[in-house]
Amino acid sequence: MTATEAAEHDRAGEAAAASAAPGHEPQPAPGATPPRTPLTSRAAAELLGTALLVAVVVGSGIQATELTQDVGVQLLANSIATVFGLGILILLLGPVSGAHFNPVVTLAEWWTARRGGDGVTAREVAVYVPAQVVGAIAGAILADAMFGKPLVEWSTHDRSAGHLLLGEVVATAGLILLIFGLARTNQLRFAPVAVASYIGAAYWFTSSTSFANPAVTIGRTFSDTFAGIAPGSLLGFIGAQLVGGAVGLALVALIFVHGRSAE
Repeated sequence: MTATEAAEHDRAGEAAAASAAPGHEPQPAPGATPPRTPLTSRAAAELLGTALLVAVVVGSGIQATELTQDVGVQLLANSIATVFGLGILILLLGPVSGAHFNPVVTLAEWWTARRGGDGVTAREVAVYVPAQVVGAIAGAILADAMFGKPLVEWSTHDRSAGHLLLGEVVATAGLILLIFGLARTNQLRFAPVAVASYIGAAYWFTSSTSFANPAVTIGRTFSDTFAGIAPGSLLGFIGAQLVGGAVGLALVALIFVHGRSAE
């Protein structure tokens, strides 16, 4: 054994002894999956994130209508605020809960886990989804309170037309395709920018202005403002979003197929 090898052997022995010492916690290797945070913390992150997302959507809609009567400018302001707000929330809370803020995303992740992929369990779904819905309602009430509106005023904005439901199918399918496509190609680090950019674009290219989220849809019924949706339109929108989620997962399975080794 050379002198260099002996020195390296001694350093390895010291490191092993230190790791075996009482109170010393082994450190994960770089790039390893970090330990999961407690479910209560993840639920709180989902509640808070969804609440702030709805507050951004509803609040920016109220602000826009108070500043201008031009509907195009109102939608532009609403979409820009949503892009920045959503991107920041995903960046901040993604490491805690995955930043779903959306029952369709949670259910899609549960479905992929059932089929052998990574994802949430049924117990986690039962915690995440109510947290998202409660957060969405709280966010709408908060936005109304900040602008001196009635805290709860059911929206009268009817969105029951068939072409709007088709827009929701397209918006939600694209969202699921994007998120799980990024996961399949190991590019989830781009999710804050990619997801926020997609939602911003979908505000404009879908007829429904891309709710793409059952929890947010429920929350927006509580505010009779620019971003609201009438309770009578709720079931149709949520049904379209669930269909869109299924379509999105089917597209992921079709497009992102793991290659087979050559024989």
